[in-house]
Amino acid sequence: MKKLLLVVALLGIGYVVYRQVTASKAEQDLWSEATTEPDLR
Repeated sequence: MKKLLLVVALLGIGYVVYRQVTASKAEQDLWSEATTEPDLR
């Protein structure tokens, strides 16, 4: 039972880290798009 609880806790932590990383990347992409010079060709 303790092993199952440990696995569930690790999966939960992994999911939270995954969400943080994807949110950070999305914010970085948005910031990069907002601060680049427009292509006026």
